[in-house]
Amino acid sequence: MPARRIERVSRGRKLTPQEAARYRQLRAEIESEKPAIDAQIRAQLAEQRELAAVFAELKQVRQALGLSLADIQERTGIDRSALCKLENGQRANFTLDTVRKYAQAVGKRVLVTVADATEPVAAAH
Repeated sequence: MPARRIERVSRGRKLTPQEAARYRQLRAEIESEKPAIDAQIRAQLAEQRELAAVFAELKQVRQALGLSLADIQERTGIDRSALCKLENGQRANFTLDTVRKYAQAVGKRVLVTVADATEPVAAAH
């Protein structure tokens, strides 16, 4: 399919040369910002995957102990459906206190480490 030519029209009128230049400048600025935005999104997604892995590991511990979600709910006070969503990576908005409560409920503890943002995260098991 041949590339379509975009006509420089805004709100039913042709753009002035100054307006067209300004739009080109804005488009160039947006394009130059894309790599930084993409990197930030990739970092956030990686962080979410790491946090999801924590709950996946806690789920394995829970199952190995023969505990149900109802048992964890009773021990933590966290709603059973919320626990299920956390375990399955469907809920990304939670507090450190939530992780701590869940970990304590299965006999584990949470360790928090502060590292340089450019360092890869090493999972501790």
